[in-house]
Amino acid sequence: MPTYIWKGKTLAGEVQTGELTMGNQEEVLAHLRKKRIITLFVREKPKQLSLSLKLRGASGVSTKDLAIFTRQFATMINAGLPLVQCLDILSSQVDNASFKTVLASVMNSVESGSTLAEALRQHPKVFDNLFVNMVEAGEAGGILDVILLRLATYIEKAEALRRKIKGAMTYPVVVLSVAVSTTIFMLLFIIPTFAKIFQDFGANLPLPTQIVLTCSNFLRGYWWVLLGAVVAGIIFYRRYVATESGRRNVDKLMLKIPALGDVIRKGSIARFTRTLGTLISSGVPILDGLEITANTAGNKVIEDAIRATRGSIREGETIAAPLRTSDAFPPMVVQMIAVGEETGALDEMLNKIALFYEDEVNTAVETLTSIIEPVMIVVMGLLVGGMVVAMYMPMFKMVSVVSGE
Repeated sequence: MPTYIWKGKTLAGEVQTGELTMGNQEEVLAHLRKKRIITLFVREKPKQLSLSLKLRGASGVSTKDLAIFTRQFATMINAGLPLVQCLDILSSQVDNASFKTVLASVMNSVESGSTLAEALRQHPKVFDNLFVNMVEAGEAGGILDVILLRLATYIEKAEALRRKIKGAMTYPVVVLSVAVSTTIFMLLFIIPTFAKIFQDFGANLPLPTQIVLTCSNFLRGYWWVLLGAVVAGIIFYRRYVATESGRRNVDKLMLKIPALGDVIRKGSIARFTRTLGTLISSGVPILDGLEITANTAGNKVIEDAIRATRGSIREGETIAAPLRTSDAFPPMVVQMIAVGEETGALDEMLNKIALFYEDEVNTAVETLTSIIEPVMIVVMGLLVGGMVVAMYMPMFKMVSVVSGE
């Protein structure tokens, strides 16, 4: 999200300036009005080009670091330690240098009179909107330790879910990459050796052998064309996915892929219900919760359905109504959400759905793995074994000719 620079006056006439990372300028103005600041100007901060490469594990903050920090922070606050002392202790024991700097900055902001939520909002790359909004709700309700414990649990569960889905998608990619690499190696270095033998043989070659030799000759002579096509394809794909319609079409296609689409759909539903349930139970307003949840959906189809729900609530309707017209959510999920709304226990119902679908993701991943393993073996067998057979077919013909003589 963009960062905005603002300048304003307090009711006492004191001039203040700062930066806020929010969805649009209207949200910045609403936030400043809430703080009773008379806005003089708000403008988007110019984007700066950075040539430095940052690795997630080296200069970023990992999800594991964030979860540990949140849980320890909750324990310290529950024990009655002041905020500044908690942040001082936590920043001194963090190993990640980047995270240590961020926590020191947050501590200085809190010491200067900012609320914890305001201090965290200054570091959107580490503390996202979900984190900041929940902390803000916790401060307002005087239950910051409870909210931080919920946050830690949410982060841990979300990371576990992400790893499962990523693992399900990584396995076939790795196996297919090995198969393609082996095929290219054979076409470039092994097949040409057989080609020389077949040239000396002089007889007509079987069709499979001719196809393999043609592929080998084309790859050796025009490898640069294939490489250029691959690079162009990657660039086109990235630009296409960067567009609104492109991402929507790709996400629709992903949901329709057999087995894999089932994992992605269930993972998105689990993430949606877990996030929204955590936000509502923490006291975050439903409209803000839906906006945050839409941004963390991970799939454009699911995101569109959530945004339609947000618009529905603004018009005085229920959450379940637009979800029912969408193909993104199964009828069971919609019905359970409707029951939660009617009984006034929407957060509990959402958390129950999340637990159910997190288990469903585990089952779907195991099913996907059991399907992919034999398919990948067949694919590798057809690619590698097919070329080996094609190369040995002329050998059998040579043996039969020699034995006939």
